[in-house]
Amino acid sequence: MTDEDTPPRGTDHDGGTERRAAPLTDGGVDETTIDPWGSSTIADYRKLFEEFGIEEFDSLLGDVPNPHYLMRRGVIFGHRDYSPVAEALENGDDAAVLSGFMPTGDPHIGHKLVFDEIIWHQQQGADAYGLIADLEAHSARGMSWDEIDEHAESYLLSLIALGFDAEDGTLYRQSQNRELQDLAFELGSNARFAEFGSIYGFDGETSISHMQSVVTQMADMLYPQLVDGPKPTVIPVGPDQDPHVRLARDLAVRMRFFKVTEAYASFEVDATERELVGRAYDVLSEKLANDEMVRCEDAADWLDNHEVDAELTAARTSAVDKLSEAGMEPVRPRVRFFHRHGPDEAFEAMIEAIEGEKRVYEGHIDSFDLDIEEAETLARDVEVDAGGYGFIQPSSIYHRFMTGLTGGKMSSSIPASHISLLDDPEDGYDKVKSATTGGRDTAEKQRELGGEADDCPVYELYAYLLAQDDDEFAKTVYDECVGGERLCGDCKEQAAELMKEFLADHQEKREEAKELLAECDIELESDRKGPGGSH
Repeated sequence: MTDEDTPPRGTDHDGGTERRAAPLTDGGVDETTIDPWGSSTIADYRKLFEEFGIEEFDSLLGDVPNPHYLMRRGVIFGHRDYSPVAEALENGDDAAVLSGFMPTGDPHIGHKLVFDEIIWHQQQGADAYGLIADLEAHSARGMSWDEIDEHAESYLLSLIALGFDAEDGTLYRQSQNRELQDLAFELGSNARFAEFGSIYGFDGETSISHMQSVVTQMADMLYPQLVDGPKPTVIPVGPDQDPHVRLARDLAVRMRFFKVTEAYASFEVDATERELVGRAYDVLSEKLANDEMVRCEDAADWLDNHEVDAELTAARTSAVDKLSEAGMEPVRPRVRFFHRHGPDEAFEAMIEAIEGEKRVYEGHIDSFDLDIEEAETLARDVEVDAGGYGFIQPSSIYHRFMTGLTGGKMSSSIPASHISLLDDPEDGYDKVKSATTGGRDTAEKQRELGGEADDCPVYELYAYLLAQDDDEFAKTVYDECVGGERLCGDCKEQAAELMKEFLADHQEKREEAKELLAECDIELESDRKGPGGSH
């Protein structure tokens, strides 16, 4: 869940009024990589939609109040279930944002993107959390506690300097948060080594501490709900962190006392079978009078005599068998509360809380008057009252990785490829002046053919940092480049001056942030011992 790299450039949106990110396919890389600790390269961003179920952010951009420029320009390109967060922000309801930083080096312009995402959500009314993932750094990267301490303060200073309200928000280190570690222990009871192997490739050589750090990251993502109760929570990260998000969403569900599903009869069916039974019910119920009911055996006959897609054949056979066995039992839409775990008192409380017509069975309750959203809210309320967590699955937004200034991947281990937020402003100026561009071989060709802004690391600097909230400026730079009016020398000079100004201003604000950080309840020096772990 920690983020170490960055995002990019800018495509057309709203009729070409602004310039957003380049196409979602990056050349020169052969496969999609989803590895939280490996390379941060993604070969084809579109594969993330197709293979991993990440949704396109553009589809809900219109529902986001006052969207951040990173959203408008397509740098934030994907999400998982962000709609509840956007709705909460729009309505002034409770919401939270959390992301973490692994202190393996100085914060750089890549980290600024995540800082900005946290700060924007805080400004929209969300409870904001920023954390130092020191347990992960120690166990997964083998860093000593002295090395971690050396960098931890720097991340927090930059976060505050960029606008994080430390008085209103929450900052913490994993190693110092007892509540977090207790939650991680509880989550671990619902996680299995086999899935760690499947998700992360862990094997017999993986250290126990590395596995423990993963569960701690799951606890991080759910921590805002532990503090103030269930609420929509977004985790801004790069797509390489998606395995963590998926596991956290799974664990949030496993921790719930009640599983809430839609059903049609007293017996259990899977999602595909339920869809088929629903089809039968919809057709048959239209032909009946108000005082008549669809019976299971009628639904079985209907399904047995209607064709389905080949991939649904097995599900139809199973559904028909279950319906036939139920005979004359009515088929009726209902919401089912399945008691997964938790005290018996919670089950009894749920029975009392459900108003209207209901049926109580061993292990589950069927309600005929609630819709699925009402049922989810009721189940969560009863669980919390009974001492449970009532977790809502965390949402996520994903930003694209930024090209290194020298071309290729931006890497903390290649100083010339990135700009540290601690770089001397003159050094930042020089790095931009030395950066690779998307320009042509000669000025004449540039004027004739235009530059290739969509493949230019310098244009990326404008799109995600230097233009700030000024979409018109970002668009002007793009249009002048591709139109042949803007030459690379002048463009880099302007970018270099803006970068120098940004670094000077940021570092001045970092000095001012020291006093604010000193007032926060966070220890910047660890008393832990250990030379560094090994994953």
